[in-house]
Amino acid sequence: QVQLVESGGGLVQAGGSLRLSCAASGLAFSFSSYGMGWFRQAPGKEREFVAAVSRSDASTDYADSVKGRFTISRDNAKNTVYLQMNSLNPEDTAVYYCAARFPNSLPPVRTYWPYWGQGTQVPVSS
Repeated sequence: QVQLVESGGGLVQAGGSLRLSCAASGLAFSFSSYGMGWFRQAPGKEREFVAAVSRSDASTDYADSVKGRFTISRDNAKNTVYLQMNSLNPEDTAVYYCAARFPNSLPPVRTYWPYWGQGTQVPVSS
């Protein structure tokens, strides 16, 4: 049974930073075989793509709204993917979800990602 467990969320002031982590287990293939991504869902809005990283960490993709502020990375030895978030603003307030997909491509569309975590809340105060 695939499990993706996010951690690191919490209240942060505008301009602050936060690092989210997502630990994976129960995958049918090695963690390094999966593309990993982060999505977020703000109150009353659709879940949207934030960032994704290829299995080798050689390729990343970001939503325009977070480029230059957020960085996605992974540690295949720890079966973990990270999202470093800097210069946070109230518009970043959302529940952040970790996602995984096999094979390795990184479509920025939630329907192409079959595995999901339970989400972690990130409220950003002004």
